Amino acid sequence: MAQIITMPRLSDTMEEGTVATWFKKVGDAVTEGDILAEIETDKATMEFESFHEGTLLHIGIQEGEAAKVDSLLAIIGKKDEDVSSLLNGGTEPKLETTTEDTGLVTSDTIVPEGVIAITMPRLSDTMEEGTVATWIKKVGDEVYEGDILAEIETDKATMEFEAFNAGTLLYIGIQEGESAKVDALLAMIGPKGTDVTDYVKNYFNTTSSVSSETKITSIEPSSVQKAPVIEEVASPIASTNSPDRLFVSPLAKKMAEDKGINLNQVSGSGEHGRIIKRDIENFSPNAGIGHSTVPFVPVGTEKSESVSNSSMRKAIAKRLAQSKFSAPHYYLNVELDMDNAVAFRTQFNTIPSTKISFNDIVLKAVAMSLKQHPQVNGQWFDDRIQLNHHVHIGVAVAVEDGLIVPVLRFANEQSMQQINVSVKDYATRAQQKKLSQQEIEGSTFTVSNLGMFGIESFTSIINQPNGAILSVGAIVQKPVVKNGTIVVGHVMKLTLACDHRIVDGATGAQFLHTLRGFVENPVTMLA
Repeated sequence: MAQIITMPRLSDTMEEGTVATWFKKVGDAVTEGDILAEIETDKATMEFESFHEGTLLHIGIQEGEAAKVDSLLAIIGKKDEDVSSLLNGGTEPKLETTTEDTGLVTSDTIVPEGVIAITMPRLSDTMEEGTVATWIKKVGDEVYEGDILAEIETDKATMEFEAFNAGTLLYIGIQEGESAKVDALLAMIGPKGTDVTDYVKNYFNTTSSVSSETKITSIEPSSVQKAPVIEEVASPIASTNSPDRLFVSPLAKKMAEDKGINLNQVSGSGEHGRIIKRDIENFSPNAGIGHSTVPFVPVGTEKSESVSNSSMRKAIAKRLAQSKFSAPHYYLNVELDMDNAVAFRTQFNTIPSTKISFNDIVLKAVAMSLKQHPQVNGQWFDDRIQLNHHVHIGVAVAVEDGLIVPVLRFANEQSMQQINVSVKDYATRAQQKKLSQQEIEGSTFTVSNLGMFGIESFTSIINQPNGAILSVGAIVQKPVVKNGTIVVGHVMKLTLACDHRIVDGATGAQFLHTLRGFVENPVTMLA
């Protein structure tokens, strides 16, 4: 019997995964333990093994595509086994993709030729659903690019929604006063008289974006076929724009601003004289007016690009926002005298085959300080505070897609040379996305160092459930006072971010006092 393979949850924070590479193709024999694919999670790219034997009969997520955990990834079964019942019986989720600029739907459901399916647009950054306040057009109306289709109420405001395509409004999926999720089927535009009944019924049978059953039963073929006849050439509409009030679509307004066009000089060809996209595109500043009346407006070129959020970037955004707004952060700052550390490192690195960095000195000092202050090494859970007596330090590493934090386990038991080797290895494999899940989990404290970029001081967001994170700045030379005399010295700034639910101010200060002693006198860590 065929086995359904779903997108696995390969990390504790993973919500969706991206198929980086398929190692098997449809028709290949699969043995238990074979690597099926490489899957990119929010933290790393990991190999995914098969737990079944048979033939790969179906691939549900192509290379480069992302899908939620538990989405249909593949089907394995007997060679030539019929799996159509699994694909057509509702087992496979229908993953719709949307084009945000146009609201177009693409799915496994076939859209009639020439017909455009329009979905509920995302009109604000926090919008999850919208309510149709007013339909400006009705079924059977002719629609031109730039026409206002409807007014949609979001979580922030009521906004006009423009048509990006021309044709006849064939179907309305969300009635006035009704609400639906973003990407739900809003309307359909296409050639006059096109019957979209089968498409709409199939759409609601294969998606769960809108649950209203009334929308399915309210679709009558006759309602599309009997749409009122619209004259192909509409008579000109007199403009109702005046100096006191302008009727202009949001898109046209934005285009006018970009081009430096004075809207009072534009005649609108939309409904009731509304200025729409084509009016701005066809506008000639010298048509019908004296050239002296048009002010000179310097115009630049705006340029931008959209980059899809990776799984890692989405996870970083979610976890850091959750930490920042749930954990009561406070910050302790200290400036260390690094003269002894500079001299120590210089002398230490003269030993053959030995090399350490200032970051290694700091990590060793942090590890030894955490052993003396387990409260700072603690973690917050809803029902308890966990005081850890083992020291696992997360070392923040910048990678192409964002940030990853490999864990230096039992750091207090490692020498500075061992720390140096481990951190270099982690950093290299982090860039290659070759770290294992075990190597990026289980930290009890985190260190973030931006000193190599010349950053003197900064604050970090705590990596929950940890109770604190240390930000390490650059070592700089500046005038300092020693024994009543101004001399040139080396200093470094540290900032400790603490979760006040775990680490009180005095506890954090005591930890930094211990840490100062180790960093300013590194020789004490050799004992």
